[in-house]
Amino acid sequence: MNFAIPLHVLSVVIWVGGMFFAHMVLRPTAVESLEPPLRLRLWRGVFGRFFPWVWLCILLILASGFWMIFGVYGGMGGLALHVHLMFGMGLVMMLVFFYIFFVPYAALKKAVAAENWPAGGQALAGIRRLVTFNLVLGLLTVIVSTGGVYWNLPM
Repeated sequence: MNFAIPLHVLSVVIWVGGMFFAHMVLRPTAVESLEPPLRLRLWRGVFGRFFPWVWLCILLILASGFWMIFGVYGGMGGLALHVHLMFGMGLVMMLVFFYIFFVPYAALKKAVAAENWPAGGQALAGIRRLVTFNLVLGLLTVIVSTGGVYWNLPM
């Protein structure tokens, strides 16, 4: 049995769903309910728990995707346009996540540890903008990957 597709989809659901929840539910509630120092500490903790899952999801997405591309379908040449689009969009999302993790998230951790709330706020604002971009791109990727098979796009 091929476990690559369910593993691939489950990893995407965890990553994109986590971004949706964080951005659309947790963020507005935190803004309404918490003062900046508590809000920054909350986000430091949330990212500290969520980002390891994103790393695992990226690993599983890449492993299952490459398994399907090369182990099942024989390479990129025979794949439909929507699969190429999904692959490219996914790679962009991964690069954006890597930047988030290594630059503004590192700055957020440093600022919270030093109780430098203005710097923490700037780092969090940068993360929010990038997560918004990645969330939109992730939702579009889901649309392309699931709907593309029905669009009869030329390759």
